[in-house]
Amino acid sequence: MGLLRAAGVVYKPVEQLDLGPDSNEIYVEADIKAPRMGGLLAKIFAWILESRIFGALAFYILKRLNRVHKFISNATVEEPPMFVPLHPYVDLDEQEVIEIDSDASPAERVQQAMNCLPLTSENSLDAFKFSCFRRWTIADYSRAYRNGEITPLKVAERFIYAVHESSSRPLSIAFFINYDAEDILRQATESTLRYERGAPISALDGVPIAVKDEIDCSPYPTTGGTKWLHKVRPCTGDACCVARLRSCGAILVGKTNMHELGATPSGINPHYGPPRNPYDPSRISGGSSSGSAAVVCAGLCPAALGVDGGGSVRMPASLSGVVGFKPTFGRIPHSGVLPLNWTVGMVGVLAGTLEDAFIVYAAISGHLPSHEPTTLPPKIHFPLLNSTNPISNIKLAIYGEWFNDCNEEIRLCCSNAVQLLCERYNWKTVEVTIPELEVMRLAHYVTIGSECSTALSSHLENLGRSEFGWDARVVVDIYGAFNSNEYIKAQKLRYRHMQIHNKIFAKADVIVTPTTGMTAYSISKNALKTGELDYVNGGIVHHRLQKTKGFLRHTR
Repeated sequence: MGLLRAAGVVYKPVEQLDLGPDSNEIYVEADIKAPRMGGLLAKIFAWILESRIFGALAFYILKRLNRVHKFISNATVEEPPMFVPLHPYVDLDEQEVIEIDSDASPAERVQQAMNCLPLTSENSLDAFKFSCFRRWTIADYSRAYRNGEITPLKVAERFIYAVHESSSRPLSIAFFINYDAEDILRQATESTLRYERGAPISALDGVPIAVKDEIDCSPYPTTGGTKWLHKVRPCTGDACCVARLRSCGAILVGKTNMHELGATPSGINPHYGPPRNPYDPSRISGGSSSGSAAVVCAGLCPAALGVDGGGSVRMPASLSGVVGFKPTFGRIPHSGVLPLNWTVGMVGVLAGTLEDAFIVYAAISGHLPSHEPTTLPPKIHFPLLNSTNPISNIKLAIYGEWFNDCNEEIRLCCSNAVQLLCERYNWKTVEVTIPELEVMRLAHYVTIGSECSTALSSHLENLGRSEFGWDARVVVDIYGAFNSNEYIKAQKLRYRHMQIHNKIFAKADVIVTPTTGMTAYSISKNALKTGELDYVNGGIVHHRLQKTKGFLRHTR
């Protein structure tokens, strides 16, 4: 293929880039050259990629058409590679925060988080009986339990009934891959007894929380959305983040559905069914943490855990209308999580409210186990959400072309939100240019693909691909087509874009953009049995999320 070698970009030094609003850096839109595939077409495409005769040619064409050769493979990048997104801790002078003792237990951190929240009215259950749909918050559960208005056992019984009803026809939402009614009732009974004794462990005691099936949680196997992974990697106990929730008294209600191996943003799983969007069951809830988003959206749990390597918490949260939070790399221990993408994938939180995401984060964050790579652990600061002092002088960085690269409804909604923040708190917007966003997306894709392929390589040698869904099979084939040169170039670009973002954060406190460029799209019938490859819609959704903390580590 040497004669057909595509010319590569020569990247100029970061110091020469103009990041101001009048920069001549060109905004490059995502232009993904791949058809939407499901059903028979997905099967045919998988056979082509795995063919000894046509596979190499197909991979070459895909890389060339999607500008991997131009921006990655044949590019000249002077920066050194950065393999793990860790930086020395910088002690910022932040407003309205308190420093938390790094040795505090999860339950103590939950209490400190609760102390940071504004006081809420003491509404009783009667106040909600005749109102429209309303999600219960963690504070609602804790207050109702303390007041004796309801018990964790009664909540568990209703939860089990609701999951059964919504998983049956005509809804068939498929929230969970595994849930054990007996185990849920056991946990709820123990929590109820603690409240009867007047000794709940924390505000999370008795609160139902779901766990993405990429995270170990006893007594369930960890499937990663597959039909085989739990057979070759048995779950031997709770992941660190799950153990911390359990130590706070939370009821772990099961393993939520997900896209097989977290492969695409639709969240559709051909083995366990599609976790449908509770707002409209004909549409996706988003992936790959699709079940976690759906169970929170439906109000069955105030919060759930997900894993986010390139938007897999934030995308389904956006498409399902809930809060999605992906912490900075290294803030939450990764032990007990499937090692599919170890430098971009982090445990995240999906919740009905920002406050609930904060409470769960307080419980699961903290010191890392000694075997995980890290610099000196950063200090833990919690925001004083109950403070009456305004947070002043906040600068919101906006890259206009990127911000507006979405459908009109989303653009207007997000523009109005920014305007409201600025008017209410007297914050300012700063126009910036963030160059090479499409380059960053491709570098991220090479990184996450290479790491996932490496993690699965020994299993693929033993199992082959016959047990994969057809969509995941195609994705794994593509992941395996990246070579060491492309991986190293991607890590050089990671370091480069770290420096670009550091320069932007010298001008502003936050980069503001819509989370996804479109709303939830419809589930096609032929995707139900084979899964779905929709790189065009997926690219519109992904075009933002792969540029943030999935690939880079934010410094603020």
